[in-house]
Amino acid sequence: MQLEHHFEVPASRAETWARFNDLQQVVPCFPGASLTEVDGDEFTGSVKVKLGPISLQYNGSGRYVQRDEAAGRIVIEASGKDRRGNGNAGATVTAVLTEAGEGTAVDVVTEMDIGGKPAQFGRGMIQSISNKMLDKFLACIREKMTDSA
Repeated sequence: MQLEHHFEVPASRAETWARFNDLQQVVPCFPGASLTEVDGDEFTGSVKVKLGPISLQYNGSGRYVQRDEAAGRIVIEASGKDRRGNGNAGATVTAVLTEAGEGTAVDVVTEMDIGGKPAQFGRGMIQSISNKMLDKFLACIREKMTDSA
């Protein structure tokens, strides 16, 4: 399943690049996510998600596959398993940062693979939950970037 999002943040491309490459800054803004360890381009953590009547807590790992500052392109692969055995999920997230007026436009494409019980929910519900999570993430990121400006 592919999910696409576009948003803008009130910061320069350089500042946005630095922020998005600092997991200690980004992960706390993602609803339900926590970071356990960061080792170079690799990291471990967990994320809690409510999908309809199912509450999931994925524990997993990820890594930066590509960081091309000149192109403003970041690619991350991550995967995890629900701690109660309800399924697993994997994602490849590609973000491209471009200058947009006084801020930065960010285009994100997420290739997601969901297995187990969560797979029974349709793309529409997963997209809706993804959009709500992104809205909360963006509110947090925008606040951090506005505070640091």
